Amino acid sequence: MAASFLANKRIVAGLLVNLFSSICIVFINKWIYVHYGFPNMTLTLVHFVVTWLGLYFCQKMDVFAPKSLPIRRIVWLALSFCGFVVFTNLSLQNNSIGTYQLAKAMTTPVIILIQTTYYKKTFSTKIKLTLVPITLGVILNSYYDVRFNLLGIVFASLGVLVTSLYQVWVGAKQHELQVNSMQLLYYQAPLSSAFLLCIVPLFEPLTGSGGIFGPWSLPALMTVLFSGVVAFLVNLSIYWIIGNTSPVTYNMFGHFKFCITLVGGYLLFHDPLSLNQALGILCTLAGILSYTHFKLMEQEEGKSRLAQRP
Repeated sequence: MAASFLANKRIVAGLLVNLFSSICIVFINKWIYVHYGFPNMTLTLVHFVVTWLGLYFCQKMDVFAPKSLPIRRIVWLALSFCGFVVFTNLSLQNNSIGTYQLAKAMTTPVIILIQTTYYKKTFSTKIKLTLVPITLGVILNSYYDVRFNLLGIVFASLGVLVTSLYQVWVGAKQHELQVNSMQLLYYQAPLSSAFLLCIVPLFEPLTGSGGIFGPWSLPALMTVLFSGVVAFLVNLSIYWIIGNTSPVTYNMFGHFKFCITLVGGYLLFHDPLSLNQALGILCTLAGILSYTHFKLMEQEEGKSRLAQRP
């Protein structure tokens, strides 16, 4: 009983860390793009390096014990991690916060599609039907967004696809390799950094205006460094939550964060909101709430059936 209570407390703590860090990172990154124009991939590279340094200090303080892993077994995971962060940041850079955040709600339908098609996992009809209002709400919001642009939608779509693959693979790799979240991220973060280090010079300038070695002000550099620390907390909590719950649980929890993020976007960045966009947001919320309700009902029914077995 005590062990179960402690495990629940850890899950709640992990969810809260993810809640605050995930909301914070959206506003910080958007601020960096709007006010400083810092290059996207370089910012992602900074996040990866700070994440690895954070994990290095964690293992030095005996927070976790590194486990030797074959690099070839995590190459695709490292590449998907690059795509996950780069495309979601490009979506944030090219869309309003509302469209960026609402597009992320499509991750749940895509995860369910991947798990059904490739992992032969089954979902009830009620669960599948809740994906209809989620999808319709996202489409409605995107269509009536006055800042709608094709490039932003392309980045948002790629972000959803790669993020879904990444989140499914994280859970699968932790079980396959018998490692915890920190052990896996400790190897994957520097590998993802190496991939980005090779790619960044091809897409972004290194010197001059807008380059990583350009004439950045001290406030800009401090904000970028702070965003790296927050990104470390986001990455760590994502791994921890998915490893201890499931990709779908993480995403459904994540959808509730978008309400706070949307309000912040309208207040901090004056993102416009039309009546049709508001209807789209409410439609998506209705789908999220319905999904959560049916999922909890199914879990309770499953527990009852197990309890009734002789």
